[in-house]
This record gives sequence, C-alpha cells and structure tokens, in this order.
Amino acid sequence: MEIHLNRVDYMQVGVTSQKTMRLLPPMGKKATQKVAIADHDGVLTCFGMKKGEAVPVFKTLPGLKIGRLDLGGVEGTPQEKIFVCSGSEVRGFTKKGKQFLTFEANLTESINAMHVSGADLFVCASYIYNHYCDCKDQDYYLSGDKINDIVCLSSENLSRVVPVLACQDRVLRVLKGSELAYDVEVPGPPSVLELYNKDGGEDIIYGTADGKLGLVKIGESSAVSKWEIENDKKKGGVLCVDTYDIIGDGVGDILVGRDDGTVEVYGLDSSSEPTLRFEHVLSESVTSIQGGCVGKESYDEVLTATYTGWVTGLTTEAQKAEAGPGDEVKMSKETQSKVASLRAELEQLQVKVLQGREKYQQSSQSSTAVSAVPVFSVNDKFTLCQDDASYSLTLEVQTAIDNLLLQSDVPIDLLDVDKNSAVVSFSECDSETNGNFLLATYRCQANTTRLELKVRSIEGQYGTLQAYITPRLQPKTCQVRQYPIKPLSLHQRTHSIDQDRPMNRLSLVGQFSFAEIHSWVVFCLPEVPEKTPAGETITFHFHNTFLSTQLEATYCKGEAHFRSDNISTISILSDVLSKEATKRKINLNISYDINDESVSHTLKMIHPKLEYQLLLAKKVQLIDALKELQVHEGNADFLIPEYRSILDESTFLLEEYKKQPAHLERLYGMITDLFIDKFKFKGQNVKTKVSSLLEILDNYDLNFLLEFFNEA
Repeated sequence: MEIHLNRVDYMQVGVTSQKTMRLLPPMGKKATQKVAIADHDGVLTCFGMKKGEAVPVFKTLPGLKIGRLDLGGVEGTPQEKIFVCSGSEVRGFTKKGKQFLTFEANLTESINAMHVSGADLFVCASYIYNHYCDCKDQDYYLSGDKINDIVCLSSENLSRVVPVLACQDRVLRVLKGSELAYDVEVPGPPSVLELYNKDGGEDIIYGTADGKLGLVKIGESSAVSKWEIENDKKKGGVLCVDTYDIIGDGVGDILVGRDDGTVEVYGLDSSSEPTLRFEHVLSESVTSIQGGCVGKESYDEVLTATYTGWVTGLTTEAQKAEAGPGDEVKMSKETQSKVASLRAELEQLQVKVLQGREKYQQSSQSSTAVSAVPVFSVNDKFTLCQDDASYSLTLEVQTAIDNLLLQSDVPIDLLDVDKNSAVVSFSECDSETNGNFLLATYRCQANTTRLELKVRSIEGQYGTLQAYITPRLQPKTCQVRQYPIKPLSLHQRTHSIDQDRPMNRLSLVGQFSFAEIHSWVVFCLPEVPEKTPAGETITFHFHNTFLSTQLEATYCKGEAHFRSDNISTISILSDVLSKEATKRKINLNISYDINDESVSHTLKMIHPKLEYQLLLAKKVQLIDALKELQVHEGNADFLIPEYRSILDESTFLLEEYKKQPAHLERLYGMITDLFIDKFKFKGQNVKTKVSSLLEILDNYDLNFLLEFFNEA
C-alpha cells in the first residue's frame, strides 16, 4: 500500500541540532498539535497552525545553544512539559511557556543526549551518563566510547527502568543502576535511538551513522535482534527516527530522517518486516522527525526540522488542485489570502534588504568604520565508507556556499559523487617546495547549502586535509576545517577478527604510560576514542576496508602488541610508533614475529580485486575500436558474444572505470609495498627487483607472482 504525501513549509527558526523538535500531545482525538522546536540561538519556539498560518504560542529569549529537547510530565498524564538542555543546564517549560525548572547538572562537558521519564532525568555528555531523580544524583556511568543518544525502557516485563546508551564503538550499552548489565553489538556506529512503542515495551529502533536501521528487543539480561535494514542505496546516515501510524492500518510505521535530506516511511508487513512505503528528499539534513497532525484537523503528516531550521510537513492533505491544459485553477479564499499576505511580506523584506544594504555601504565608507566578520555555522562530517574504502566529506552551511577549496599535504584521490553538482577545477601542486599534493576548488551553483565529496587515501602516508569554506556573504569570509588522514586511514573498528588467519606480530616494550601508548594508537588509527580507556589493558579489533585484512591492538602501560595478517600494516605501525617514541625521547624495545604464510595469504586476498581491475581496463581499451567496427559494419551481429556484451555494457564499464581513478596503480603499489616490507623484516633491500615485479604484474598470473615472492 503506497502513500502520497504533499510538502508544506511552516516556518524557519535558527540552526538546529539533532532531536530538538517535538509535537505536544493533541487536545482532542483529531485535533491539531502544537510544535516545540529549539535552535542554536538558544530560542525555544512553540507554535500552532491557524487558518494555514503558523501562530506562535510562546518564544523564549536567546541564550546558549540548545542541544536537545524532550517532553515529560507526571507518569500517566499527557507528556506536555518541555525540557531543553544548554551546556550542562536543563530547563523545563510548561506548554504555555512558563519556566518551572532550572537544573545545573555540574558536568564539565555539554549535555548531548537527554531522556525525561516522570521524575527521572537521564543526561549524557561525551563519555558520561548521569541519572537524577527529583534533581538528586542517583546513578553514574563512564562509557568506553562517545555516547550519541539515550532511551529508557519501562514495561511490565521489566522490574526496573532500563537505560540504553548508543555508543560510537558500534555498541548499545544496557545499564543497571551505575553498572553495565550487558552490551549489544550493532552493524554501525549508532547515532539515534527511539522506542518503537511510546507507551512502553522492550523494542528499540536504532539508526547508524552509515545509514543502517534495526530493531532490537531489550531484556534485563540479554537482547534479541529482530531485523536490520542495510543501506544498499548508499543513502545518508540516520539522524532521527519516530514511529507513527501514517498509513492508517493500525500498525505503527517507522519515520526516518537522514543527513542527506532523505525522509522515509517504512511500513511493517504481515511478518513484521519493514518495507519502504514513501520517500522524499529535502535539500538539507533532517535533524528531527515526528508523526502527528499539525496543519489541519484529521490530516496526518510527517513533520521534519532541517539543519537550517526549516519546519516542513509532508501531509496527507491534498495541496495542489488538479487542472487540465486549458483549465483555470480556482484557489480557495483561504489560499488567496495566504498568497496575498506572502506577497506583502516579501515586499517588506525586499525594502528591509535595500535599507540594510544602504546602511552597510554608508557605515563601511565612514572614517570610523569597523569591519565585522559575519559568523556562520558549518555542519561537517568526515567518515570512512566501508563499501568502497573511501572517505566521505559532507559540508553543510546555514547559507549558500560560494566556493570550497580543498588542500592536502598527502597524496589523495578525489572520487566522483553523483549528487555533487559543483564544478571542480584543479591547480598544479609542487609537493617538494610547498608540501601540497592536492589543490582543488569547487564552485557551487546558486542556493547550494550542502556539498558531498569523496576522497581515497593511501595507507602509510599521513597528514591533513583542509577545507576552506566561503559562503555567499558580504563581506567575504571563510572558515577552515581540518581533517586528519591517519597512517592506517582505511582501517575500521570491528567487534571481532578471524583468529585462524596467518598473523604477524609487532611487540613494543618501553617506559611509556598507558595514556601515551593510547595517544599513539589514536594518532595511527581511526575510530579510537580520544579518552584513555578505563582499566589497565585494552584490546581493539580493526579490518581494512580496502583489502579486508585485519588488525588486533592490545596494550597497557609499558607494553603493546599488534597482530595483523598484512605485513605492510605491521611495517607502517612500526615506523610511525618508532617516530612518536623518538619525539618523546622514549626508548623502545621492538620485536617482530613474521609469518611468511601471511604474504601469500594477502596476495590471494588482493587477487580478485586485481583480476577485476585488469579485466575492466582491457574491456575499456576495446570499447572505442568495437564502436568503430559497429559503425563501419552497420551492426554488431558479426562480433563474438564476448565483444557484443562489452558493447552492450559500455556505459556501465566506462562509469565503473571513471569511478575508480588510479585503482590499478593503487593495487600495484600495495603489492610493491608488500614485497619490500617482506624482505625489510629479513634485513634485505630488494628495491632493485621492483622493476621485475612490475613486469610480472603487467602480465599478471597469481602463481607466477607467488613464485617471484618466494624466490626473490
């Protein structure tokens, strides 16, 4: 059963954070609901709709940026009290706007997640969870990685309220008081949690930063995963989730908002499996999503709030009158008055803009003129994509972007992104004199507020990627954002590794503290929490997104062990950790345990990728000649089936080849590094034999390659 929803924009507030908009409970069964939304200016706005116009109920004065908003109230009554957090302070407001609570949590960091349940307040800063009851301390927990969200379960089947934390290390942590009851592994870093049934129950929906969705049933001592939805279409990360019966079949539907602007509605089929029923794409990231009735009585809708503060509804009410080619569209009196008031408002705004420009021109030319740099917010995300081993850089600005300059002091490849309409131009770089390996400028089309780029790094080469963002503002101003490219940049955290693979070991012993060795691991590898872990020893597991090799890091004060089935990973770690120790004048005792079988194992893992790329390159070389033959002969019937299929798939083959610039060279480079590293650990320099290795790769055969590695 498909649904049709029509877009309607209600109002715009300031820049918003994740989960800062909620719908207040309706006064009657089919009555419209009030909307509460908070922004970065510190303003909490509550509004309702009257005759198609957004009418404010109340609006607070500006203050500190509001990071979260939740609804609460006495248990068993409508949850219509509004709670917001700014910094480490929580404030409570009635539905009329009267402030009844100011509570200072005395946390050293800002609150980034909050849940209110009756007299209980649950707040989380980066790594810290606190539970207060009637504003008095109850429980405290220090998480092993950053906390992104929190929900609390209460049900007849549970003897207590169960807090669940969504943590960056791909884990949901289920708490019991101040202790960890157990944790639940999820397929990506969870960014948002939501109760499937708002009236209670044990089911939790989670959304991940890499775009996956799942439903987990939480018990007191264990959890059961009910379903997962993969992100096959490479949509954005999930920022917000809600449940509401928008289809009207009596079963709660799942509403999803993503950071690429996608809004989705999933319905549950007879076997309780989710099916996509509706999709709409907004031009900016969706920070909050709610299901309810806002615009008109009896018409359900999906309400969204975006990064720049637009409150938009996707309503079941028909918005457009259907008209034939020669028909006149008759507008209702309500619509006519709305159009007239919008025109009047537009004229007033145009006059204000002209007056503002004149005032600015006069003040800028006066002798006492002071240049004021306009402040603008940038929402950026730099994440490793597991599917194609590339980094996705997403930049979102509250105003239109004029241009973006990318500068890198390490070799990286820029990959094509379909959604990106900006025009890119490259400048020549002289890496020896000024250290630049990449200088690229993106010129954006008018009204582009969101830009998505993809880059691929080379492991072993590390440095910084810098983005200079210039919006369409006067006077011209620019913000610089920096993104570290780490030595093992293509590695991603994983829950476990295959212990049966042939592994190489690197061991370090020295006078270093737990905090020092942890800071070195943070420097080398992505997705490691910056905060030094609790306890005396820690183990992390990683897998290489490009080659699918693996790494295990175990370390404590004065001792560290790294195991990997890729000898080049061990070599990179050895070089970087030695440099870091030398900088701090720490003597290291380094030992290696090299397994020769691991080299042939890694070559066999590279084999399918290399074979595919070589075949792709050969096919692409044939396309032009085959097309010429086809034109000359009038058709392609005379060609053998293999060549005919190349012609049929030519568009796909060229696209695939274009998507993977320097892919073959990258694989050649990895095999060359593997060859050099194998013999480096044996104390031999084989750089003179690299030319022979490249000849073998040009006439590639896996058996010849394995023989060459063993005989060299």
